[in-house]
Amino acid sequence: MSEQRKVRRRHLIYYLSIFDRETDRLVGQLVDITTRGFMLTTENPIKTGVHMALRMVLPDVIEGDNQIAFDAVSVWCKTDVNPNFYAIGFEFESIAPKNMTIIENLIQEFSFLD
Repeated sequence: MSEQRKVRRRHLIYYLSIFDRETDRLVGQLVDITTRGFMLTTENPIKTGVHMALRMVLPDVIEGDNQIAFDAVSVWCKTDVNPNFYAIGFEFESIAPKNMTIIENLIQEFSFLD
C-alpha cells in the first residue's frame, strides 16, 4: 500500500469508541482520523473490503450531537504495536454532510497540536 496521503492523519487527545450500528457491539477505539477515513485498534481482525454501518461516540456535544453515524469500508488490517491488538484502516463511504462537519470540528478541537 502506498503511503501517499492527501490528507494528514490527526491523532486525537481522546480514544473514541466506534460501535457497529447493527449489533451495537464495540468495534474498536479510534486512534487517528482524517476527513477521508480513520484508524482504530481492536482485539479482533477485520478483513479488508468489509462494509460496516458504524457510530462514533463523541467526547463532547458537537453541533448538537454526542455521537455520529456513518458507513465505512475496511481497507487494511495489521497486527498493532501491541501484538494483542489489531490496527485497522477504514475509508468513509457514506456520511451525512452535518456529520462530516462534526468530524472537521472534532479534528480541529480535539487533535494534538503539531
